[in-house]
Amino acid sequence: MRRKLFFWELGGFLFTGALGVLLHFVYEWSGGSVLAAWFSAVNESTWEHMKLLFVPLFLFSVVQVCLMGRNYPNLPAVRAVSILAGVTLIPVLFYTYTGALGRHVVWVDIAIFFLADLGAFALDFWLLRRGKLSAGWMQLAGLAALWGLAFCFVWCTFRPPCLPLWQDPVTGMYGIS
Repeated sequence: MRRKLFFWELGGFLFTGALGVLLHFVYEWSGGSVLAAWFSAVNESTWEHMKLLFVPLFLFSVVQVCLMGRNYPNLPAVRAVSILAGVTLIPVLFYTYTGALGRHVVWVDIAIFFLADLGAFALDFWLLRRGKLSAGWMQLAGLAALWGLAFCFVWCTFRPPCLPLWQDPVTGMYGIS
């Protein structure tokens, strides 16, 4: 069972990394489609880069719950915690290193995405293996958190707050320009 979980988590890491990279370009490739804006990055803001991790992780979670939920009934709560950790790592690491250097470096930005992806799945694996967060109310809270985050990522693409997290450093604009 542990080996099977490891391969699921490894597959999730690879799927999230690959799809996240593709989603970086989908909005542009679609000619600025409003539909594409729902799930792909519309600008270079930190928030939109967090969406690049969230969307594939969310999609993978739906598949994983359907196929493995019976064996891991704590999956919704665990995945909510690991997704929150992963999407939090992106701004924490980005603003820490850019604050220290005074500029950003593209390869470091890319590495941060993959570190956040790895961090999310490592935490996920650890929590699932140990049966943590298994109470029924935690599963409901986890599902509510996942769907709430999905709503926030879509909403803030179209109606972003005027805060640095949502500002495109290239254009100075917020959300869809």
